[in-house]
Amino acid sequence: MTDEMAVHRSGFAALVGRPNVGKSTLTNALVGEKVAITSSKPQTTRRAIRGILTREDAQLVLVDTPGVHRPRTLLGERLNDLVRETLAEVDVVGFCLPADQKIGPGDRFIAQDLQEMRQGRRGPRVVAIVTKCDLVSRDEVAAHLLAVDQLLDFDDIVPISAVTGTQVGVLVDVLVSHLPKGPQLYPDDQLTEESRDDRIAELIREAALEGVRDELPHSIAVVVEEVTEQARDGDPFAEVEPGAGRLVVRANLFVERESQKGIIIGKGGSRLKEVGSAARAEINRLLGRTVHLDLRVKVAKDWQRDPKQLGRLGW
Repeated sequence: MTDEMAVHRSGFAALVGRPNVGKSTLTNALVGEKVAITSSKPQTTRRAIRGILTREDAQLVLVDTPGVHRPRTLLGERLNDLVRETLAEVDVVGFCLPADQKIGPGDRFIAQDLQEMRQGRRGPRVVAIVTKCDLVSRDEVAAHLLAVDQLLDFDDIVPISAVTGTQVGVLVDVLVSHLPKGPQLYPDDQLTEESRDDRIAELIREAALEGVRDELPHSIAVVVEEVTEQARDGDPFAEVEPGAGRLVVRANLFVERESQKGIIIGKGGSRLKEVGSAARAEINRLLGRTVHLDLRVKVAKDWQRDPKQLGRLGW
């Protein structure tokens, strides 16, 4: 084996782009497991979620950032700040540009930010990732690639489909090639830096996002209060060996107004039951066992605009 072949690379790659361009779906495809929630609703991602891809010659730590947008609330401003802070610390940026949408003002806004980061100091390498190529024809992909090439002086441009897996392996190779030489940063079996409770909260929020009106997704926040082991007969005072009882997850789902609370709960609690059922199935898979999910819906008035409430909700 030559010295070049023996080189190990490690580092951080941030996926950026407008809301709903496929960043979370791509993160999950690259890691090979669900570490980021997905939804057709814009602004699904609120944290810089780290997915970890480990192979013999490299470790790639993926940061799935919130979609960059023109903020209308304090939360929106903090999400944009989170993206900029993340970009300042990574080795390579994957700029996601969906093949089924023309390049727009939002893309140019991000491109300008990336261009400014490269001036005055050595910024991260930038790879254009043309996502959702399975939704358009080859000719349309080719035309989009030409348009992307004019947007910024990219280090590489890679067309992919996270849904079909097309060129995902090629993208990994390209991202790894831009990482510095370095040792492994995380254990082989670690797939994310997110805590168990944060992942549970995100799965509940993902379930709550489906089927709600456009203005409501931004108003939803979830906090896991506790995860406890209880006796199977429900006795809260009985001592239980780990794994021998039933796992109970208690979580609060926050909205901003009383009218939104009614939407989430639904007539006779029907909507909340659907949310609980969908979330519980995902949490069962995550934890590898059956859980009892206790969901409560509460109002935190205008929490997106209130610094104190943002702090209580983890922002």
